[in-house]
Amino acid sequence: MSEGPRGDGWSAWPAPAKLNLFLHVTGRRADGYHLLQTVFQLLDWGDTVHLRVREDGEIRRDAELVDVSEAQDLTVRAARLLQMASGARLGADIVTTKRIPMGGGLGGGSSDAASALVALNVLWGVGMGVDDLARLGLALGADVPVFVRGRSAFAEGIGEEIQALDLPERSFLIVDPGVSVPTAELFQAAELTRDSLPLTIAGFVAGAKTQNAFEPVVRARYPAVAQALDWLAACGEPRLSGSGGTVFMPICVDAGQSIAATCPQGMRAWIARGVNRSPLLDALAEMEQHMA
Repeated sequence: MSEGPRGDGWSAWPAPAKLNLFLHVTGRRADGYHLLQTVFQLLDWGDTVHLRVREDGEIRRDAELVDVSEAQDLTVRAARLLQMASGARLGADIVTTKRIPMGGGLGGGSSDAASALVALNVLWGVGMGVDDLARLGLALGADVPVFVRGRSAFAEGIGEEIQALDLPERSFLIVDPGVSVPTAELFQAAELTRDSLPLTIAGFVAGAKTQNAFEPVVRARYPAVAQALDWLAACGEPRLSGSGGTVFMPICVDAGQSIAATCPQGMRAWIARGVNRSPLLDALAEMEQHMA
């Protein structure tokens, strides 16, 4: 894992991971998209997107990512989308330091894309507003807008109807069972519950019962995820994040470190802190101050 390039012209931008504290499927639109409700908890841990402005207008990835071609890379696609939408003549070199497991339900690709959009909007001097950036991001993925806005949030629709939500500050034990779960496969699963009753923010805050609709589907299809859930269940109440396969539970740091030390072979466990404001916004404010 590279820590990213160093030298003149490069800037580093946080791309935080997220947890879905719950995820309900409340219906399906006529176009086939599923209607969701979820709470996004941003974390103080994630990937880093490194950018260097190019004068020739080219957008180029300077380092390979395992199993992700340049054409599929969401940071490259985000840069090209912003360039096309804004008419920007500048380009960028892009390197992403990956820490978030792919296919883990932690939003790695979406967060990387959002950080590229937000950062290049400033570095290229585009000046696009956050609402427009969020709309661009939605074309790349349903989770991108919440990362663009940079706040933990209650989300509905296909993920684009977002209301910022202040969540209790706490830490989470996160476990990667080492499997990548394809989201599209789960949405097509016949056994997926698609008729959950809609939940209000007030209901969530008051402690209404919630679940992750994908958890039983993923548990049945991916034994390693089931093993991780069962292992953590001896210590608390674990839950799947997104469409998996990463699982998590809130925990105090000392207890979490002790549990993480007994992580089953083939899995990886670590602790991250939940935040209401994305570290990307702090980096953005620092850059804007520097450029003023």
